Amino acid sequence: MDSFATTAQVYVAGLVFARIGAMIMLMPGIGETSVPPRIRLGLALLISIILAPLVAKGVGPLPTTVGGLAGQVIHEILIGLMIGAVLKMFMSAMTTAGEIISMQTTLSFAQTTNPMGVQTSTAVATFLSMLSLTLLMATNLHHLFIGAMAHSYELFPFTKAVPVNDAAALAVRTVAQSFMLGVQLAAPVIVFSLVFNLATGLVGRVMPSFQIFFVTSPLSVILGLSLLALSLGGIAMVWSDRYRDLLGVFN
Repeated sequence: MDSFATTAQVYVAGLVFARIGAMIMLMPGIGETSVPPRIRLGLALLISIILAPLVAKGVGPLPTTVGGLAGQVIHEILIGLMIGAVLKMFMSAMTTAGEIISMQTTLSFAQTTNPMGVQTSTAVATFLSMLSLTLLMATNLHHLFIGAMAHSYELFPFTKAVPVNDAAALAVRTVAQSFMLGVQLAAPVIVFSLVFNLATGLVGRVMPSFQIFFVTSPLSVILGLSLLALSLGGIAMVWSDRYRDLLGVFN
């Protein structure tokens, strides 16, 4: 029994690592910049070693030119980035909901660093973003990520061209659905804000001399955050179900 890998085995493992590494780089939670690169690379290498023997039969012949080899590697990287980007885009639903809630409760000035992004966001948006990551791990949705990696070789074989048009359409649809979901998750606070502002305006018209701003600002924050706390369970349940449905497309 040979104790070394053959050229074909190295070729297959390299192609698998190219796709899996691209997906790991954009995977929510593991792919965040706060995670050390060595951990991400190590996980990508481990999954690639496990998957390589399972998908080796679908690999075509070894390219005889450098251009053919580079083209095959780029093909795998593009597919990995495509799948990872779509799964990453949907995570913005929670951030959108948090930004809307912050604006409706006058907390948009409270900025903090968001571990999921490269820039700061409101405190509520950061909280909901971290909640989404917690839900991914607590509900075992991260297991479906690994399933998506394995099933990606059935959806997008090595010899099949990259579906650029379908990928673009899926990306646009995912962004639209994530924004729509963010608005839906923030709907209770939006309705509260509309009613509260109408009542505030009515009181201001009836009593012009009353300092309505100093009274309503604390009430808006307290009542808005209380409503968010009451609806947090529903937000988590709806978001988890929608994200599971998205992962089901690749499983």
